Amino acid sequence: MTMKRAIGLMSGTSLDGVDVALIETDGERVQITKGRNNFLDPLGPTGYRGYEEEERTLLRRATRDAESVILPSDRPGHLPEAEVFVTRAHAEAVERFLADNGLSAADIEVIGFHGQTVIHRPQARISIQIGDGQALADRVGIPVVSDLRRADIDAGGQGAPLVPIFHKALAEAAGFEGAFGILNIGGVANATLIDSRGGVVAFDTGPGNALIDEWMQERENKNLDDGGRTAARGKPDDQLLAWLLQHPFFAKTPPKSLDRNWFSHKLAGQLSTEDGAATLTAFTARAVLLALDHAPERPTRWVIAGGGAKNGELMRLLTTLLDAEILMADAIGWSSAFLEAQAFAYLAMRTLKDLPITFPSTTGVSRPISGGVLSRPR
Repeated sequence: MTMKRAIGLMSGTSLDGVDVALIETDGERVQITKGRNNFLDPLGPTGYRGYEEEERTLLRRATRDAESVILPSDRPGHLPEAEVFVTRAHAEAVERFLADNGLSAADIEVIGFHGQTVIHRPQARISIQIGDGQALADRVGIPVVSDLRRADIDAGGQGAPLVPIFHKALAEAAGFEGAFGILNIGGVANATLIDSRGGVVAFDTGPGNALIDEWMQERENKNLDDGGRTAARGKPDDQLLAWLLQHPFFAKTPPKSLDRNWFSHKLAGQLSTEDGAATLTAFTARAVLLALDHAPERPTRWVIAGGGAKNGELMRLLTTLLDAEILMADAIGWSSAFLEAQAFAYLAMRTLKDLPITFPSTTGVSRPISGGVLSRPR
């Protein structure tokens, strides 16, 4: 099959901005080359369109308003305004990316548009990612695949995580063997576990950066704990940590996915800024360790990606707890910051080819199914 260019767009629950990534794929393989140390060279160019604080405020308000959603079509409160903004911001990100890389719309086969998650309640068959795929396609002049979770949820799946099939393609391209794990730490953390026979299990492990970011926003008016330095100065509250880890989500058998609103940074309550950051950081790390209770085979090697990979204290805790070889995505030619955007480019191409994007072992859906809504420019 011929490799074609696809763009992926991702705006995560951390609400920091729009990630843009281009890959070449036929929907099954990804175009890569072997570089230094026999690892992969980067898949393709990337870009970013950050959110201003007032834009983040709008998205936070929309997320709060989404709590009153009853039907998937509901758009209460600030959601309509936020949906227009999300679509515009993603269009601006694509236009800037094309210009920066000397590309035109005709050079791109498809765009994978995740949108902005405002609520994820698969048990109620609700998962809303705001963003208008048709409006984006019309503005940028490129076919767009959006609403990638809906078909899976309608078929009884969790609608998440969506990226494991891309993780497996990357692992195969890298030639990794043996039990292997990929941990992506965004607002929520998710893991893809590949056993030595090639079987895949994937699920959300628990909070990622979201609680830490919210804590720092409230206490220090900062968007994150830069490098994990605040947490490193603190001491986790062991009693609170033990209580948090009793949440029934952690005992639930995968496949499973998490709504970031199931946990709140306010649970750290009266702790000092440093101790609160240390407790929430330890919570993220210990939740990953608990996830291994559900692993068919304990990974001997992990690749860590996502914004959390930049948190030095979180990485220190994970290195100690996981007792395995830890590889940072960037160090092996993968993209820590843009892995999910790359995945949505890959998923969009699979949708064009009518290939499955979710599976019983990743989302709990009854059978492998394709998904996504294709919008062609009018």
